[in-house]
Amino acid sequence: MNQLQLIQNRRSCRIFTEQTVEETKIETLLKAALWSPTSKNNRPWEFVVVDDKNLISQLSLSKPHGAEFLKGAPLAIVLVADPQKSDVWVEDTAIAATLIQLTAEDIGLGSCWIQTRLRDHADGGASSDFVKKLLNLPADMQVASIIAIGYKAKERKPYTDDVLNWDKVHRNKF
Repeated sequence: MNQLQLIQNRRSCRIFTEQTVEETKIETLLKAALWSPTSKNNRPWEFVVVDDKNLISQLSLSKPHGAEFLKGAPLAIVLVADPQKSDVWVEDTAIAATLIQLTAEDIGLGSCWIQTRLRDHADGGASSDFVKKLLNLPADMQVASIIAIGYKAKERKPYTDDVLNWDKVHRNKF
């Protein structure tokens, strides 16, 4: 599959089978993350791999809407970063998250991004603070997102050209 087909086929997956993700596939996902480009090669990100079902279930409570499905995933990768290492840590973690998701698709897994940065927790605090406390992260680290990963319980059709919104494309001037 070429890169464009990979992008076309990758769709958010929120329903997973109970099958455990093999260590070799987890290592492949982490290689993609660790090879992801960063500004000035600062590599401000770190990755917390979570495969403990109880901990995943607790992570699914990180925000009141949009994280519940995580409870059914066999694997989560939490993307965190040290803002003191880079002023563009948000972009750097977003690139890593995207590469994790594309790699997951490439090796036969489904994935879905769960935004935690700038999201609220049900208790009124920040979603990222809830995750930070749950995972015992150092005080200087910030949580960007969580990627839910597992074997797809249901396949979704790839994108087709008819969903391409060409009116969003401008050439030379807006």
